[in-house]
Amino acid sequence: MEWNGMQHFLLIILCFFVALIPRFFPLFFFRKRKIPKWFNEWMEFVPICLFTSLVVKDLFITKTYTFSIANSIPELIASVVVIIIAFWTRSMALSVIVGLALVFGLTFLL
Repeated sequence: MEWNGMQHFLLIILCFFVALIPRFFPLFFFRKRKIPKWFNEWMEFVPICLFTSLVVKDLFITKTYTFSIANSIPELIASVVVIIIAFWTRSMALSVIVGLALVFGLTFLL
């Protein structure tokens, strides 16, 4: 089956709705309702948990889904330095820039 312009357009429209629905419904639902305090406190931890799970997976899980530290020494060193910088400065931009520079530099050195 060959794709023509109309099928591409339909695919774009459907992708738009797939991306819109998870963003629209919470806004629509909580538009006139007060969000409970416990829910807001709980949601503060969600970005930290998601970020931690992504970092830990990239640092310690290999492509064959086994645990290994030896394959990610540059990333491990960079992540420790970035944690320290983020804790002291509370600057996302500085943490990202230093982390990228360290991974880039340590990859070539180690």
